[in-house]
Amino acid sequence: MISRTGQNIPGRRRQRGVTLFGLLFWAMLIGFFGYMLVRILPTINEYSTIRRTVDVIAKSQPSTVAEARQAFDKQKDVEYSISSISGKDLTVTKENGNVVIGFDYDSIIPVYGPVFILIKYSGNTR
Repeated sequence: MISRTGQNIPGRRRQRGVTLFGLLFWAMLIGFFGYMLVRILPTINEYSTIRRTVDVIAKSQPSTVAEARQAFDKQKDVEYSISSISGKDLTVTKENGNVVIGFDYDSIIPVYGPVFILIKYSGNTR
């Protein structure tokens, strides 16, 4: 260590490391983001499952809107992770001879007490 006069003091080294408060701060920050990730991942999984299901139904080219919605409801009964929407929530149109299926839904995730996270999911086939 260097004294005020600029001389080296033998036997004293500069201390380095993380303080207890710094360690607790980072542990709380990492814990909070880990908690949020655990709460949000199931909704992302549900969105990707819905997206895959809608893509498969659109590729099969259903002849009517009711047939597309019925196919989605059948797949929903098989897939345990789809719970936010049903076949009646789908928008089925035809563009350039191809069936386009769209969906929109909101996912409300409780965090703590009156605090919630709202995620709006939407997608369609092209």
